[in-house]
Amino acid sequence: MEKIKHNYSTEEVSDANTKESEYLAVIAEFHRRVAAVTSHGSAKAVGKHRERGKLLARERIDLLVDPRTPFVELSSFAAYGQYGDAFPSAGIVTGIGMVHGRECMIVANDATVKGGTYIRETIKKHIRAQEIAMQNQLPCIYLVDSGGIFLPEQAQVFPDRFDFGRVFFNQARLSAEGIPQIAVVMGSCTAGGAYVPAICDETIIVRNQGTIFIGGPPLVKAATGEEVSAEDLGGGDVHTKISGVADHLADDDVHALRICRDLVSGLPRVKKREIDLEKVIEPSEPAEELYDFLSTDLKKPINVLAIATRLVDGDSFQEFKAEYGKTLLTGFARIKGIPVGILGNQSFLTAEAARKGAHFIQLCNQRQIPLLFLQNISGFIVGKKYEHEGIARDGAKLINAVANSSVPKITLVIGGSFGAGNYAMAGRAYDPDFLLMWPHSRIAVMGGEQASGVLQTIGGSGKDNSLIEQFDEESTAYYSSSRLWDDGIFDPVDTRDLLAFLFRVTLNQPIREARYGVFRM
Repeated sequence: MEKIKHNYSTEEVSDANTKESEYLAVIAEFHRRVAAVTSHGSAKAVGKHRERGKLLARERIDLLVDPRTPFVELSSFAAYGQYGDAFPSAGIVTGIGMVHGRECMIVANDATVKGGTYIRETIKKHIRAQEIAMQNQLPCIYLVDSGGIFLPEQAQVFPDRFDFGRVFFNQARLSAEGIPQIAVVMGSCTAGGAYVPAICDETIIVRNQGTIFIGGPPLVKAATGEEVSAEDLGGGDVHTKISGVADHLADDDVHALRICRDLVSGLPRVKKREIDLEKVIEPSEPAEELYDFLSTDLKKPINVLAIATRLVDGDSFQEFKAEYGKTLLTGFARIKGIPVGILGNQSFLTAEAARKGAHFIQLCNQRQIPLLFLQNISGFIVGKKYEHEGIARDGAKLINAVANSSVPKITLVIGGSFGAGNYAMAGRAYDPDFLLMWPHSRIAVMGGEQASGVLQTIGGSGKDNSLIEQFDEESTAYYSSSRLWDDGIFDPVDTRDLLAFLFRVTLNQPIREARYGVFRM
């Protein structure tokens, strides 16, 4: 597509070029890090894996999903910067892909990463995938190749409510809701991990490769003195011919994935919610121009209207209350034909902006239009004048509207996400269907310099550079994604396609009526 020309002044062109150059460096670093976390385990571990005739986790997914269709991988940076980076992507690949034309949640253990064992982030990632599947009626396909819990971390992953056992609890609940659960056992399935295929509706196992047992041969020998091979204890022949734990026997990975695709083709389909779809029109401005409006310095304002117009169809954006509460942009638009309501921060939230946002959310709920939040927010406006005018009351209106909204909502952090503004703009605590980050974005209770200034005022000490450094480190997109405070970091130029795909996924949700609590007037 030919780049559209604009009548910029010399100063504006220079500033845009500088910002684009800075941001291209951010994008280059992002893609370098993506390559690192998606390259599986060590070369030695990958070599051993291949020697056994096994495909890598992402190769398995590529064969499972329909050709020339997207696979949206979630939380690629899970565990990034932790555990000495010994657990790339937390040793598990999760995401949504099309199988026989149907969106499915795919969870694939990566046995090249510590034998596919589970640390805290692995479990959070697995459970998050199941939450998305439950919300959006997605069949779950588990490509199992796991040694269960990573024993040195057992105290962090075993006993609590949302620890390892929650995976099996969720499987049982998903199945009870009529959401299909299919396991493909392509390697080890040990200890608690044995329950993944055992609780699934249907299970495929690869001959002379997949194994399922509560206790492996070493544990059996230690406990009973019995010596038995892994295959004789819980291999494919055992579980398809003797125990009945598995239902289909495959010759190899490729055969197993072919069987899985056949099973999905026979599943009953969920009828998508009907919406007023229109013909897709490409944005009037090219996506690559998004880089022109982004900066590594979050103190600089972001033109959220310019961002929005590069995400939506053609000239479809219709602004709502354009002259009121101007620190919050609101409006209706379409993304690849899908109607959406957009709320985007121009700055901090004022009382007028909060009331405007609450009004707009109510309209979208009444019209059953999903919501897209574009977060670049420093928080609510502060000061004596605004407290006296009741900013907390008006902020509560917006929070009430967001918390009780019943339509699908996707949150995209395009800059900073600070303080109570994070909550009001559908942060993680407000259960957006998906929460996405751009590489330069940040999330924290406040900026590092602000935090240092607050503590300096309270305690009377000087500027705390260590606190500033701590906040700077802990607010990065990579820090957030490592701990699964979001569903992944993505390149801005890929965002339009990503949003369209995810909004289509949410069409599997039934229509729900919005009910609001007390609005303090």
